[in-house]
Amino acid sequence: MAKVSAKTAAPKGKTATPAKTKKASSSDELEKTAEEILKKLQSLDTHKQLQADIEWCIGSYRHDKNPVGLLQSIKQSHAVLKDELAKKSKGITAKFVSDVEKVLK
Repeated sequence: MAKVSAKTAAPKGKTATPAKTKKASSSDELEKTAEEILKKLQSLDTHKQLQADIEWCIGSYRHDKNPVGLLQSIKQSHAVLKDELAKKSKGITAKFVSDVEKVLK
């Protein structure tokens, strides 16, 4: 009798499930948004404690991939960014604020 291999070939081009791909992109988007917020706050040279919190949460998120703290700091930043938009601070645009809102949804 001939031996039959237990392996089955996976279809070409399908290495990841759509759910994993979407999750990875949303987590990458979350981290990217937090970094952009941090850069904006640093350029404005304001809210030093919030900057420190975001920086710490980014590092924590990179270590354990738990988005809870990062989401909280982005929510706090959203309120600050809306205030800065109302003041017409340089570099804070309505599009940037709406992009932050999209990440929070």
